[in-house]
Amino acid sequence: MTQTILAAAERIVPATERTVRSGEFDIAVYEYGKPSAAETIVLVHGWPDDNHLWDQVVPLLADRFHVVTYDTRGHGRSTRTERTEDYRLEHFAADFFAVADAVSPDAPVHVLAHDWGSVQMWEAVCEPQGASHIASFTSVSGPNLDHMGTWMQKNVARGKLWGPFTQLLSSTYTGLFMTPVLPRVLLRPLGTEKVWSRFVGLMNDTSPENIKFGPEFRRDFFDGMRIYRANILQRVTGPRERRTEVPVQLIIARRDVAVRPAPYADTQEWAPNLYRREVGGGHWLPFSHPELLATSTRELIDSLRTGETSRTLRRAEVGREQRSFEDRLLVVTGGGSGIGRETALAFARQGAEVVLSDINLDSAKETAELIAREGGTAHAYQLDVSSEAAVTEHAATVIAAHGVPDILINNAGIGQAGDFFDTPAAEFDRVLNINLYGVINGCRAFGKAMAERGLGGHIVNLSSMAAYTPQRGFSAYSTSKSAVFMFSDCLRAELSGKGIGVSTICPGIVHTNIVANTRFAGVSAEEEAAKQQRFDKLYAARRYGPEKVAAQILKAVEQDRDVVPVTPEAWLQYRFNRFAPAVARFFAARVKLT
Repeated sequence: MTQTILAAAERIVPATERTVRSGEFDIAVYEYGKPSAAETIVLVHGWPDDNHLWDQVVPLLADRFHVVTYDTRGHGRSTRTERTEDYRLEHFAADFFAVADAVSPDAPVHVLAHDWGSVQMWEAVCEPQGASHIASFTSVSGPNLDHMGTWMQKNVARGKLWGPFTQLLSSTYTGLFMTPVLPRVLLRPLGTEKVWSRFVGLMNDTSPENIKFGPEFRRDFFDGMRIYRANILQRVTGPRERRTEVPVQLIIARRDVAVRPAPYADTQEWAPNLYRREVGGGHWLPFSHPELLATSTRELIDSLRTGETSRTLRRAEVGREQRSFEDRLLVVTGGGSGIGRETALAFARQGAEVVLSDINLDSAKETAELIAREGGTAHAYQLDVSSEAAVTEHAATVIAAHGVPDILINNAGIGQAGDFFDTPAAEFDRVLNINLYGVINGCRAFGKAMAERGLGGHIVNLSSMAAYTPQRGFSAYSTSKSAVFMFSDCLRAELSGKGIGVSTICPGIVHTNIVANTRFAGVSAEEEAAKQQRFDKLYAARRYGPEKVAAQILKAVEQDRDVVPVTPEAWLQYRFNRFAPAVARFFAARVKLT
């Protein structure tokens, strides 16, 4: 992802600097791209930042748009003031209108704003001239203070105290910031670039290397606190009725330490043309999720320009009724039968568009036809997941034709049994190539595109109860599934900052065609056929079909579950193996199932 950002940065022209006059204040403005070639996007920073907050976002937008950033009054290279009243929201709104008129005199601009920059833009967008100056507003971690005050008063009056309480708890720091002298004394150790970057990185699960401050950071840190004293009490205790018809997109960080999701509950009442995206990030998304902000902003602009709404933006539309996975794109491997087929059907019934693949194209087409008969949409492809080149080409084809998937299910797999010394190296490799590298290939090809898009998503990797159950005669199969288990743990940690969940599904005894097709090493063809028939009957007698696994996969994605043992025996063994692994090894050495 860093390479992507650097590559984008190399394609854009350097910033063109200018000064815009707003009353008695000079506003430092920075422009990127070609003003005459595209729509204009204005990026507005909050506290304690300046225009450098957007350094990772600008390269992702400037190849298509005229991008403008500026230092708000009292910050960066703009005019400074020690008068608290100069930090009133109406003055910041006036500064924005001056900048907008200067950089785009003939057309309204699109706005992406963060933190107090977003609060300022809520002030502007609700002004009478807001609609003539603002084409769309993407708000990141910054509420309308009047809306918040109205929400708090309404909930307290109704006895619904938990929401206001949690928000007040998150906002306790503002009490300190609103005092005129104490912050400079008590927060002096925190107000350094080194310490603040570590704090922001910790709060946002991102490296301090991704955090960039301007040369006036220390002054901005303390001078900018005047914005708290100038606005919070007045707006929250005496809220005004503030409405806008401008399309508004809320980007809400679920781990935001400053603003909880609850205060946005009534936003549609004041902004009826509303989109809402919740992500698993922290407060400073411009540092940790630049791709998310760039993609979300582009999608809203493209929708307004073309009249065609993307799948991901449709599901963010507030007030639109939809099934659980409507407007989601699902990619599933091994979708021609068994767990893959039932999973594809289950998600399709909940509204997902399905892209399914299988080594057997006819089987994949049968699943697609089943989905179509139920009114769903599915696309069938042939795919050998063991081939990295084939999976890479498949991913490129799918993304070009259908878009980046929201959910990826790496299900394709095979069974294998037989003692280790009876299992040829080529057979061992075959199992690893399909069961393990098939998962890795899928995650690399599709997962990377999901991460670069920045809108989050979910990856499901099919492991097995065999991953944590040592047993004789299953060395190749158990090794492949155990590796999938640990790979998924590592991938989950790596993708957590991207808002992409990873679920590891561990079925136990489930009756699918994988049993009847399992290869047995070290036996004749006749003996292998007899074993396949016998175990197929035993698994069938278990009466646990693939549709039950599919239901658990659906639930795992809905609830963002990490590890999901499926079937009672898989769940019990998972718990037992954690507390008494020696007992499991004892029985493994003395009992042979094959």
